[in-house]
This record gives sequence, C-alpha cells and structure tokens, in this order.
Amino acid sequence: MQNPRLCKRLIEKLLRIKVKHITYPAAEKTIEASPTQKGIRLDLYVETEDGTIIDIEMQTADKSLGWLPKRTRYYQAMIDLNVLGKGKDYIELKMSFVIFICTFDPFPESNRKMYTFSNRCHEQDGLELGDETVKIFLNTKGTMGDVDEDIDKFLAYVDGKAAEGEFTQDIAAEVERIKQHNETRVEYMTLMMELKEQRREGYDEGRIAGRNEGMNEGRVDNIVNNVRSLVAETGWSTDRAFDVLHVSPEDRVVVITRL
Repeated sequence: MQNPRLCKRLIEKLLRIKVKHITYPAAEKTIEASPTQKGIRLDLYVETEDGTIIDIEMQTADKSLGWLPKRTRYYQAMIDLNVLGKGKDYIELKMSFVIFICTFDPFPESNRKMYTFSNRCHEQDGLELGDETVKIFLNTKGTMGDVDEDIDKFLAYVDGKAAEGEFTQDIAAEVERIKQHNETRVEYMTLMMELKEQRREGYDEGRIAGRNEGMNEGRVDNIVNNVRSLVAETGWSTDRAFDVLHVSPEDRVVVITRL
C-alpha cells in the first residue's frame, strides 16, 4: 500500500469515492499524545486531496469479543488529537475512516464480508450524528453481503487464495516485486540477525510461563516493530512474518497481544 496507485484504487473501490490524489504523512505513522499515555503505530495512514484521513490496518489475531471495536475507538480518538492542534476549533476536524482488514470474522456468526459503522440516532431512523467518523471491518472469511467485485477478490487473496482480476493481480505483482527488492532483502536479513541476537540474550527457558510479565519491554517492542514492518512492506500474514523472523512460539504469544 506504499504504492500510491494501488492504495488509491483500493480506497476508491472500498469507499466508492473518487480520489484525485493521496499523500503519506509518514510510513507507519506513530501518534503519541503524551509520554504517559498509550501511543499507536498505524499500518497505513493517508490523506486525500480534500483532507479526508484514512487509516488501514491488517489484523490477523482474533482476541476476546469486543476488543477490536474498542481499539478502533482509541485509534479514532488519537487521530483526532493528532489532527486538531492547540488553538484550533473542533469544526476543523476532517472526515476520517478507520478500516481493519481481518482474517477472521470480528463479529462471530454474522459472516459478512464488510461491516460499516457510523454514529446514528437510536430514536429516529436515518438521523446521522454528522461527526464524519466511519469505522469499517473487512472479513476475509465472510460470505454474506455485496461488495465491489475487486474488493471481493482482494479479500480472497488476503485469505490465501490465488490472485484473480486485474486489481488483485497488480497487488500480487507488487508483493513479489518488494520481496525481490535488494534493499528490502538486506533489511530483512538485518532484522533476522538482530532478533537472533536478542534471542541469545533471552531469559531462562524455565521462566517461559512468566513471559507476559517478565519479558523486557524494549525487546518486545523491537519484535513488534519488526513484525509490523515486514507485514506492511510485503503484505504477508503475521504468522509468515513470525516464521521469516524466526520468532519462537513463546515470543509469538506475547507479541500478538501487542499487534
């Protein structure tokens, strides 16, 4: 998605809008309100020519019911804090979308391909709050609901099926191009060597059961950042990134809770 042409096409097909131009304020944008508050690292953060903000996240770990909606709530709040600088008026907040592409159904038994949420009045049908915030969940396992044909094929590709259609084949070709990129290969090798060194300095195997509390926070952060970078740059699943980086099963349990 660092390819503007592909990213723009995905946004247009997903949101059914026309986009002339997108900008990338930062790759894997990090937002921290203060040193004492929980920060976030966004997988893909782009802005359209009219200022609309779009955050797209990949999510492969299915956790307890309710955690993902609250994560989108926090992301939305942090994005607004980042946009609205001191002295600015609330009216200056732009429309924003937080989109999660999930390799599982975030709303079990609903089985829809796409879930779109915006704030509406309970007492009057059709009355929108108008705060211009939208949260979207894509489900690669979904079978119900109509989505753009290319989005449907894209979800199947993310779920591990062969790339079909011009759009998804273009994405698959970009993935292969990045995987063969010399600088990227060197970066992957460097990450692998770094993680191997970190593992040599790891804790006593007899204390694996206490990893959630005992792992050094800096070491966990390094692994989390490396996995996120690998997934963002290659489009691989988290599990594949773990395999390439040789992350142990015990470490994976801890890292997944931070992704």
